[in-house]
Amino acid sequence: MQHSAVPELAHTHTRPIHWVATATALAGVVALSSVLQPDAANAAQAPGAESKTAPAAVAAPDPEGADFPLECGPVKAIVVKKASGDLDGDGRPETVAVVHCDAPMGTPPDGVYVLTRGAGTGQPRVVATLVDPKDRQTVSEFAVRDGAVVATLLGYSKPDVPSCCPDVNDQAKWQWDNGVFVRSTPAGAQSV
Repeated sequence: MQHSAVPELAHTHTRPIHWVATATALAGVVALSSVLQPDAANAAQAPGAESKTAPAAVAAPDPEGADFPLECGPVKAIVVKKASGDLDGDGRPETVAVVHCDAPMGTPPDGVYVLTRGAGTGQPRVVATLVDPKDRQTVSEFAVRDGAVVATLLGYSKPDVPSCCPDVNDQAKWQWDNGVFVRSTPAGAQSV
């Protein structure tokens, strides 16, 4: 029979009193840490350091309340996709909405619009059109990533290609640059 080099200790076999003692000690540590917190006004400031006030968290504009520049006749415009993010680097999110007329048949073309909050009113307003419905394109994939809008656009090579069957697949990326959205083709994108 082999003997352990370490003798058996009484506390290696837990009993209910051990758990009560552990819980009591843990509660004491939590209570003590809440009493010993630094003053909230000085917690993150170094002596003499200037602090900048961060802008308050602002919700992205809701596209449901926006007035889109889209003529739909007797049917209404519907938002089919949306994504939000800070596109212009001002710390406030914009919303990008993919919108088309709620046509009963066919594949209506999409419009892609950038929305921001109106000054003073907070109401969503369209500040840019990235894809005009007059261009006869639909959006199959769409996202806001790293301050840019990326999308896969389905379109037509000629006016006589039927609306059911787009024959052009185009990758697009829009990035804010000097006050305008500049369109480019994302790296690694290929058209079909």
